[in-house]
Amino acid sequence: MLSYNENDITGKLIHNLWAIHHVMCSISGGRAGQKRILTILLRNGTVTQAELTEHLGIHPGSASEVLSKLENSGLIHREENRADRRTIDICLTEKGKAEAEIALAQREQAKKEMFSVLSEKEQAELLALLEKLMADWNTRYARQAERGRK
Repeated sequence: MLSYNENDITGKLIHNLWAIHHVMCSISGGRAGQKRILTILLRNGTVTQAELTEHLGIHPGSASEVLSKLENSGLIHREENRADRRTIDICLTEKGKAEAEIALAQREQAKKEMFSVLSEKEQAELLALLEKLMADWNTRYARQAERGRK
């Protein structure tokens, strides 16, 4: 494993934030993972493919690929929207609902465990620091974030 400079605190922060990102993606199944899509559908019911793509922050082609896998596995059903034939509605099948409930339970358990090493006071302090950081970053890097979504 590569080491980082013990005196470079910002480098260590970035290194740890990247490591946290990778753990969280692994736990949640990634930004557009099948389990994440199933849980979104479980929570929201029928959604359009465009709504799902926007919510996930991914390109339509990437969403289509994952959705095809889910459909081929019998977990979702896609059909034309009755009001607008250009729109595709996505909903869970019964098999998909069962899988989504399992995935959601696993995610909820992981959420409980993830911060259990911290006291409630430490969790509140960490949250306050992260919110302060994100407020600054949302202003400072807004243009770069917009370009990354396109």
